[in-house]
Amino acid sequence: MKRREFISLIGGAAAAWPLAARAQQPALPVIGLLNSQSPDAFTEVSRGFRLGLKEAGFAEGDNVAIEYRWAENQTEQLPALAADLVRRQVAVIAAMDTPSALAAKAATTTITIVFATGSDPVRDGLVASFARPGGNLTGVNFFAADLAAKRLGLLRELVPGAARIAVLVNPAHASITEATLRDVEAAAGAMGLQVQVLNASTGREIAVAFATLARDRADALLVGSGPFINARRVQLALLAGRHGIPAIYTGRQYVEAGGLISYGASLPDAWRQVGVYAGRILKGAKPVDLPVLQASKFEMVINAETARMLGLDIPPSLLATADEVIE
Repeated sequence: MKRREFISLIGGAAAAWPLAARAQQPALPVIGLLNSQSPDAFTEVSRGFRLGLKEAGFAEGDNVAIEYRWAENQTEQLPALAADLVRRQVAVIAAMDTPSALAAKAATTTITIVFATGSDPVRDGLVASFARPGGNLTGVNFFAADLAAKRLGLLRELVPGAARIAVLVNPAHASITEATLRDVEAAAGAMGLQVQVLNASTGREIAVAFATLARDRADALLVGSGPFINARRVQLALLAGRHGIPAIYTGRQYVEAGGLISYGASLPDAWRQVGVYAGRILKGAKPVDLPVLQASKFEMVINAETARMLGLDIPPSLLATADEVIE
């Protein structure tokens, strides 16, 4: 063999070695992240999920891949999105709200599903119990509905002269609505408050609800929880300001949109816990051995600018205990 031909042969073989090596590298495990809403309000929350993965030893693009599926507030798309993740044979599905978890549960009985939900996962049929989930699901409960009594107390402290409280809920999400109204009615009875329930499942119905509470002269508003209501947070904040109604919400995203005050579990921390569980599943843990976690970090956020617009003086006690005051 001539020297030039030999060098060409060796050079070609050397160039092929990296390709062969890459071909032999195992594919990264894939997590399917499913959410009924849009990603615009979940930047910090998604960062919390990746932080949890990091705590479990995984980094996106390094030793794990994430397939994102956002339904963009069209929950009817969730079954198809969940089925797509199942077809792609993801290693675990992170279902980031109750509608997503229910869609994922209907799509697979073999792929592990780690959920985040603000309603009771036992009542919703996701798990058999908190301690022993059973099946292929486990996750985190962040108490979106069960803190309604606490929120009512904060609203009363912020508006001490309030006598009639309106409560806005989405009847389409029965489990959250039932829990919210149960807590509010019990707490309102103890405080001597009248409660007016307003139902809304569309943007138009929200506008009608605000017109109703303005006509009936409600003193304050407690806004319920759920994916639909969260998706309408900007509309809710704008209408509350337009009608001059003090309102309390379930999470800081409402206050960042111009709402007055919120109290609830930290969603970034709840999603961090989901990330930790997803990482443990990738390492071989079984969902039946991972009890449903309960959120442990809660926060109160106040929008001082909105308070001034409404002519409210924030009590020093609330300012002292708030986790953040937005000026």
